[in-house]
Amino acid sequence: MSTEPSPPSYGPLPPVPLTPAAALTRAGGVATRAELVALCGRQRFERAVVDGDLVRLVRDRYVARELCLATSRAVELGGLVSHRSAALLHGWKVLTEPELPDVLLPKGRTPSEEQRGRVSLHRTDLRPGQAARWITTPERTLLDCLRLRPFGEALAVADSALRAGVRPGRLRLWAATLRGPWSAHARVVADHASPLAANPFESALRALCLQVPGLSVRPQVRIMDGDVRIGRVDLADVRLRMVLEADSFSWHGDRAALDRDAVRYNALVAAGWLPLRFSWESVVIRPEQALAQIAGAVARRTEELGVRHSAA
Repeated sequence: MSTEPSPPSYGPLPPVPLTPAAALTRAGGVATRAELVALCGRQRFERAVVDGDLVRLVRDRYVARELCLATSRAVELGGLVSHRSAALLHGWKVLTEPELPDVLLPKGRTPSEEQRGRVSLHRTDLRPGQAARWITTPERTLLDCLRLRPFGEALAVADSALRAGVRPGRLRLWAATLRGPWSAHARVVADHASPLAANPFESALRALCLQVPGLSVRPQVRIMDGDVRIGRVDLADVRLRMVLEADSFSWHGDRAALDRDAVRYNALVAAGWLPLRFSWESVVIRPEQALAQIAGAVARRTEELGVRHSAA
C-alpha cells in the first residue's frame, strides 16, 4: 500500500521571535496578549510581564513599562501626559513610540534642566475641558497628534481611534475647529482616516499610497475571481487591479503559512491582479524607496491597462 511522501524537511526556517520591546513596537505600542505572543513567543511574553517590562494597562492591553512612567513624570512636573503617550494610554496604537514620555506643560511653568531631559516637553495653555486629571482628553490628544505628527504617523493614530469607537464624523468635526499652524494638515488626516485599517503598519502604507497620483486604494478589500474567493487584502485599487500588502512578521512562521501565502499570491496574479508586498522596514524606515516603487508600478500599470487618471 503506497503512502503519500512527507514534505521535505528543508525550506525557509521560522523567523527568530522578536524581543518583547520590538514586538510591542511592531504592534503599535499597545497590544493584546495574543498579538504579543504571536510576535515574540509565549515564554518571552510571560518573562517580560514577570520582569515588569510589559505592564497590563486595562483588561487585555499591554504597554511598555516606560509608558507608565509618563504619568509619574507628568504629575511631578505639574503637567499632563499628551500627544503619542496620551494616545497609547487611551488605548490607541501608534506607528512609532515616543523615545521619551510626551508631557504638556502650561507656558508659564519652568522645569529644571534634569526634569526637561527626562520628557519630551510640549507647551501650550489648554482650554477648559481639554484635560482629564493627568492626561489630555481624547479630543485634545487626537488633535495634537493629527496636527503635529507626520502624515503616516497621524493617520495611524486616527485610524486606531476610529477602530476604538471614535466616530469619523466627530473626528472631522474636531479637526474643522482647529486654527493656526498645521490645522489644514490635521483636516486632511481626518478626511482620510478609516476604521477599516487593520494596524498602524497598514495605515502607514496607505499614507504612502495617498501620495501617488492615479492610485486610489481602499483598505481590507475582498478579492474574488469569478465565484472563487481569493481572500481579503490589506489595500486594493480595483480600477488598476493592484494589491498592496503590509507583510506582517507574524504570518510567516511555519510552512503551512508560507504555503497559504504562496497560493494566495499566485491566485491574485492568475486573476490579473498586480500584488506588491512591503516589509515594516521598507514602509517605516525607508518610505522614500517604497514610495518610488509604488509610483513606478502605478505608472507602468496605468500604461499597460490604458487607464486614465481620475480627477482628484
